[in-house]
Amino acid sequence: MPVSLLLASTSPFRQALLGKLSLPFITAAPDVDETPHAGEAADALVTRLAVAKAQALAADYPDSWIIGSDQVCVLDGVITGKPHTPERAFAQLRQASGNAVTFYTGLALYQPRSGTLMQCCEPFVVHFRSLSDAEINAYIEKEQPLQCAGSFKSEGLGICLFERLEGRDPNTLVGLPLIALSGMLRAVGINPLE
Repeated sequence: MPVSLLLASTSPFRQALLGKLSLPFITAAPDVDETPHAGEAADALVTRLAVAKAQALAADYPDSWIIGSDQVCVLDGVITGKPHTPERAFAQLRQASGNAVTFYTGLALYQPRSGTLMQCCEPFVVHFRSLSDAEINAYIEKEQPLQCAGSFKSEGLGICLFERLEGRDPNTLVGLPLIALSGMLRAVGINPLE
């Protein structure tokens, strides 16, 4: 019997990433309050939310392996979310210019019927080059990164904003750490290479 994989996200970016593993999967949107708890560290926040997203769909998909993921970026010690407006995107990119931004991506794999839960947090550091106001404005105009943590899309034109990248898995930056996920899947008997 084929294993049922469920991605607890409707993000086209996460769907494209999971598709790289060539495993059949379905998607569903979890209903989770993403408000940080007072004093909650970025790594704890994304791990908690990844687990919450996976568990939110448990009642509807009790026999599936549910994948949850969440991401934030941290700049100058402050958690930075999606900008939602061009003005906030400009402010985020202006602050990131010439600095390092750390992305934390939480990952959870949950099987409701057995109660099996695996979780981790993957950090990834982006070193921005110094950007002019004209470059920032042109980037926002061309790519409209208003729903992206950190105000950029590394899988697109955003790559032109960087000096260098540091991390174990470049997929982490897009929102789904595939190296960690494939390890979790192998641990529960789902090997994309078999």
